[in-house]
Amino acid sequence: MAGTVTEPTARTATTLADGRELIYYDSGAAVPRNAVDRRPLDPRPPASQVRRDPVTGDWVTVAAHRQARTYQPPAEECPLCPSRDGRLSEIPADDYQVAVFENRFPSLAGLPGELTGGLRTAGPGAGRCEVVCFTADHDTSFADLSESRARLVLDAWTDRTAALSALPGVEQVYCFENRGAEIGVTLAHPHGQIYAFPFTTPRTTRMAARASAHRTATGRNLFDDLLAAERADGERVVLAGEHWTAFVPFAARWPYEVHLYPHRRVPDLTALDDAERAEFPGLYLDLLRRFDRLFGTGRTPYISAWHQAPAAHRDELALHLELFTIRRTADKLKYLAGVESGMDAFVNDVSPEHAAQRLREVAR
Repeated sequence: MAGTVTEPTARTATTLADGRELIYYDSGAAVPRNAVDRRPLDPRPPASQVRRDPVTGDWVTVAAHRQARTYQPPAEECPLCPSRDGRLSEIPADDYQVAVFENRFPSLAGLPGELTGGLRTAGPGAGRCEVVCFTADHDTSFADLSESRARLVLDAWTDRTAALSALPGVEQVYCFENRGAEIGVTLAHPHGQIYAFPFTTPRTTRMAARASAHRTATGRNLFDDLLAAERADGERVVLAGEHWTAFVPFAARWPYEVHLYPHRRVPDLTALDDAERAEFPGLYLDLLRRFDRLFGTGRTPYISAWHQAPAAHRDELALHLELFTIRRTADKLKYLAGVESGMDAFVNDVSPEHAAQRLREVAR
């Protein structure tokens, strides 16, 4: 079916010393992946808990064991580099292309269970959290990858979306990357994460409500209309291909924020066709490199977030990627202070039209 990982991607699954799953993804023929994790690891951490805010209805995850997770180690102690020269890491092999493994300090893990009721609704923090290592090279970034390696990452995201969506109790799968110390990244190695949530996230819940209201009012799909309007207007379009368009949203919350949509509405990564998969890496790498040229300061901190439809909203929600930076000038960051953090009411210091113009200007 569309979206499953096929040749030329090889997938090899194994386990780490504490029982967590590790999967290697390789382009072309399968590479022998028989290295054994020889670390004396501690038992896996206790389960987390999810609690519903009785005022907003939002779910909050309580995962106190994450206080002990690895924090900004020196490069020679990076747990995401291959195991070499007698130093053992999360990746037992001495080299790899793309690797995905269960997070050692997960926010969510395990199977669903019973919820309590009333004002103190809570339950086990079921689900799964995974780490996606884009490359074995510690000193590079996603923007430095080749198109073929970026495609391999896309294949890994797709494969994991399919697998995690099938787990008991999982409602939504979220693939994302945090880059830069300014964002709060704890490991400098180029990597992303995948969360399999036991609930639909608050932002997605709001999107679904807006899509439903738009359908009721117009008889049309919100995301179809949104993409068509941005492509027709063009003022905020940053780049476009045959199958994808990237634009700064009309009401962008962040100083530089770009949304990348496939022209054909699909619910998640598993539904992309071959042509859409083939075009994505070049466009995405172009966007990341434009972000890096914005301020003349080298690598720009950013969050890259795949929005995928939960099972309950596959007919109305649209797969898209949201890429944004908290940097607003070369020496200033956008902090979420009283208005944003206290009221969730964003104030943007850069107009979306100016942001789109700047991103078009830094094409080369």
